[in-house]
Amino acid sequence: MTRGEVHRLAFFLPPGSAKSTYSSVFYPPWFLAQMENICILACSHSGELAEKFGRNCRNIIDGNPKELGYTLAKDSRAASNWATSHGCEYFCSGVGAGLSGRRADLGLIDDPIGKKEDADSKTMRDKVWNWYEFDFLPRLKPGSPIVLIQTRWHEDDLAGRLLAREANDWKVVHIPFVAFDNDPLGRLKGATLWPEWYEKNELAKKDVEKAKASGAFSALYQGQPTPEEGDYFQKDWIVTYKSIDELPKNLRNYVSSDHALTKKQENDKHCLLPGGIDANDDLWIYPDVWWKHGDTGDLVEAMIDLADYRKPIEWWAEDEHIYKGIGPFLNKRMQERRVFFVHTGIASSRDLMQRAAPIRGRMKQRKVHFPSFASWWPEALHELLMFPNGTHDDFVAALAKFGQGLDRTVRPVTLAEEKSLDANIPFVPTMRWLKSLEKKPNLVRYGGR
Repeated sequence: MTRGEVHRLAFFLPPGSAKSTYSSVFYPPWFLAQMENICILACSHSGELAEKFGRNCRNIIDGNPKELGYTLAKDSRAASNWATSHGCEYFCSGVGAGLSGRRADLGLIDDPIGKKEDADSKTMRDKVWNWYEFDFLPRLKPGSPIVLIQTRWHEDDLAGRLLAREANDWKVVHIPFVAFDNDPLGRLKGATLWPEWYEKNELAKKDVEKAKASGAFSALYQGQPTPEEGDYFQKDWIVTYKSIDELPKNLRNYVSSDHALTKKQENDKHCLLPGGIDANDDLWIYPDVWWKHGDTGDLVEAMIDLADYRKPIEWWAEDEHIYKGIGPFLNKRMQERRVFFVHTGIASSRDLMQRAAPIRGRMKQRKVHFPSFASWWPEALHELLMFPNGTHDDFVAALAKFGQGLDRTVRPVTLAEEKSLDANIPFVPTMRWLKSLEKKPNLVRYGGR
């Protein structure tokens, strides 16, 4: 790849496929042989790794001057910054380091994030993105090509953001260890990469098994942030129903919600999630989920509309949103529209995976049913299977609150209520009944585990 040809090139290949050897070690000496007075900028997640690539490039040039047609400049031998006899230059740096004063004709980025823990941090992903936009790109001359080599730890990593914003500008070379359908190498689905070597290499086999055991196989070996079968929420835990007619009768209704009310959440959507609990303690998510962008006014009206229709026994949301955010406006509109419901704040820990543990347990027992016919379901399914490596998690956050709410709420059924159930007569909670529950927070209320 030279200037004027392919403009952007991304490589997603498994460990042991020599992607860094060819892209970060062999390619730069060849690129510099194509013309005079050009410069390469090479970066990696650490300055130490970047210098290692620079040292290897320098050694190739030093050992092959006749084949390349140039030599190293006598007064330039540092691993991180060296020059050649025909006026070219190479310099490297760790991602995040300042690059001021440099101008390059080729940009190389080899693994901008070094480990999964960093990729899981939105702060770290934002830091890499800001470095790319405000430090790396300004150092490239107009029209200069970029080569990106990386492990796809997260859907919202550097490659994910670039492909989401400028997919038409990038040529992607994605070769998984185990072939998918329509494999770029023409392999049958399920065939491994370089099987004649892999089958004889016990160390390589151990590395693959270790990656599978740790949940890193999809990212490391398949070039996908999350496997198709899911990670935190697994695909075979997903239970769906195909029509309204499949809903059990006499469900006890609840609603949970996740509200995008902060500046950090400005790209997220509000999610109002209604559902019902049946006699077997199964949760049925209703199809009338309200999941969209909107201002506070839109959100409050949607909450009251949903409460008026579903008449939930209780509504769970993050306590800061309920009591400090929309609470006063919501209470005012409830009185004006004469639609009343109990909304309960749930303290929110920073770790969504921890908050989602109760609903995850229910799903693992196949006790959560989703409407496969709902227009929002494909997006919700994608978010569930991608979690915690997906770009958005507002549906997961609302579902997590449902699990938290059920874990802390519902009391045993009284004899009178049992009789009403036996008679197929739905139990209708009164305001007096609801207030009595608020005065007795230690009661375990109906509908929980």
